[in-house]
Amino acid sequence: MIPAPSIPKAAFWMALSIASFLAMSVAGRETTAELNVFQVLELRSVIGFFLLLPLVMTNGGFAAMRTKRPLAHVARNVIHYAGQAAWLYALTLIPLAVLISIEFTTPIWTAILAVSFLGEKLSTARLTAIALGLIGVVIIVRPSAGSMDPGHLVVLGAAVCFGISMVLVKSMTRTESVVRIIFWMLVIQSAAGLIPALYDWRNPSLGLWPWIIVIAFTGMSSHFCLARALAYADATIISPMDFLRVPLSALVGWLLYHEQIDIFTTGGAALILAGNLLNLQRKTPQVAEAEAATP
Repeated sequence: MIPAPSIPKAAFWMALSIASFLAMSVAGRETTAELNVFQVLELRSVIGFFLLLPLVMTNGGFAAMRTKRPLAHVARNVIHYAGQAAWLYALTLIPLAVLISIEFTTPIWTAILAVSFLGEKLSTARLTAIALGLIGVVIIVRPSAGSMDPGHLVVLGAAVCFGISMVLVKSMTRTESVVRIIFWMLVIQSAAGLIPALYDWRNPSLGLWPWIIVIAFTGMSSHFCLARALAYADATIISPMDFLRVPLSALVGWLLYHEQIDIFTTGGAALILAGNLLNLQRKTPQVAEAEAATP
């Protein structure tokens, strides 16, 4: 049953989504300070699977999780796993606000890939959105200024992987539910990441376990809450709220890690977000919800 539109309810779920994303960023930085990226991802997927089980049971149980597109799930999750690993690694290299700003180029890469693989049209508005996003990245990274950080390239690679993942999710949502997509994400990524995680396994300290639980929980809650927000309001209303993550991540980085943000990052982020707003005008709520299934 489709819920009745409600801006207050949409704002409530969006606030929870943003809070989850911010908490996940902090938890990711805290856990990767002690554990390697692959171990963090493995713990997140395994614990996340058990946290998802109540939702699975209320959506038809394991029988409803059966899929006729196993190869699509495998392909999507191998690429998405690479993006997640790159994102977590970049979290240890660059300020939060810079990371989130460059991550917001994901819809730009999705637009480019959708033209190539889904046959979508490349309109003037979409071309402008892509150009703004790319210019914004160049301003933040400043490759000719001699200040290019490897973390910029790592998170840019993560954004491209997320873009490919989103294109695959768009095609999968014709037959797969959001819960089924997340279910197979956790199963496949748990299997794919097991050997890399065991290669340099370290027993987490007792004080680190709360952060591990946080990153496992918020890895699901952030996108589940986003999908719920989209159920109550159109993407054109919801997505601009999501852009609050950029200034809020800058605030969190300043308060917790004493990170400073320069004018280039601010200007580049503004162009990237402007490009996203232009690109958003051509999206339907259904497409945006498909993207919400890509943690």
